[in-house]
Amino acid sequence: MADTTSQVKHRVREAVSQHANKVEDVLQDTTDILKSHGELKPGDGMIVSIIAFTLGFLSLLGVLAFHFPQYLTTPELRHQYSVDLLRHVLFGALLLAGAFSICNALLQRQRSLNVVTVIMVLLAVAGGGSRVPVGNFPDHTPYLGLDWFILDLLGSTTVFLLLEKLFPLYRKQAVFRPEWQTDLAHFGFNHLLVGLALVVVNFLIHHVFGWLVHADFQLWVASISFVPQLLLCVLVADLMEYAAHRAYHEVPFLWRFHAVHHSVKSMDWLAGSRQHILELIATRVMVLGPLFVLGFDQQVVNTYIIIVGFQAVFNHANVHLPWGPLRYIFVTPDFHHWHHSSEDEAIDRNYAAHFAFIDHLFGTAVKSTRAFPHKYRVVGDYVPDGFARQQAFPFRRQQG
Repeated sequence: MADTTSQVKHRVREAVSQHANKVEDVLQDTTDILKSHGELKPGDGMIVSIIAFTLGFLSLLGVLAFHFPQYLTTPELRHQYSVDLLRHVLFGALLLAGAFSICNALLQRQRSLNVVTVIMVLLAVAGGGSRVPVGNFPDHTPYLGLDWFILDLLGSTTVFLLLEKLFPLYRKQAVFRPEWQTDLAHFGFNHLLVGLALVVVNFLIHHVFGWLVHADFQLWVASISFVPQLLLCVLVADLMEYAAHRAYHEVPFLWRFHAVHHSVKSMDWLAGSRQHILELIATRVMVLGPLFVLGFDQQVVNTYIIIVGFQAVFNHANVHLPWGPLRYIFVTPDFHHWHHSSEDEAIDRNYAAHFAFIDHLFGTAVKSTRAFPHKYRVVGDYVPDGFARQQAFPFRRQQG
């Protein structure tokens, strides 16, 4: 009997060990896939697997946001939501993620990645899925912008990946190009900490620029009709952007922070997210401060924020369109790609964010017979890869 009991225990330990090894192998395979880069080949199930994994992951985050809306959703957005619509979207995402991943797993295509996706879907369903009740909750609590991250990631990938595939500049550039993981980490961090960033920015704006406010002048600006006021708002913001941007390039201490943004080696919609958090906050203060002082209408400022949000992504995208004479007026991907080039003719050029004529006016526009540069990155390529190392980079003693 003792021998039999010992044998049973041994078999149990062996079975548990084998199961643990299988789980470890699945997780390791998934990690290896997420650390990789390169072209996606139709037919091996990778494209569908990535779509399923993304939907499963975002759905799990969505369930968490339903459970803790006071801490994980953005107040400005949560008041605009249709909860029923969001429930339908979440249900559809879970259904697609589950169906795609199960089919691929059964067909032995990218099995590890799809097993992890099934687990995420099951966790989301176990957590209540799209039926999580939402009751009353306090509206003035510290929060992470998890909903903003989910919505913007879905929207940006849908819109800008479509544009990059329809009108590509570099046709052979992979969607998952080298260092995409670093830029996705920047994207997530900047979106999750949107609440903290807004608090800091608003505090600094009111304390740095508050003494400049003149009520009568603000009333005059507010009396201007919407379209002219919007154009004036964008122009003022871009002049401040130009000045701040030029300072980042010409002041060595400031360049340490801005070099992080310039360290991207491949331009696409995600590349613009690579930005040091202190630069992000400082630039917003410098740009939004004058808009606060001048008293632009809130609707005008909100429209400007939409414009700058779109252009900040679009102008980094792997997109080429025939702009004609408009390229001398507005900043386009053609214009901004040169700013990121490490070629001699592009160094410290094309600072504007919205109106290209500002650089032509100040003599800082790139003059080249080519539409696009061939090389991107910091000259010398001395900025490390990785989100954490890039946030620490400006404070290192030795700089390139």
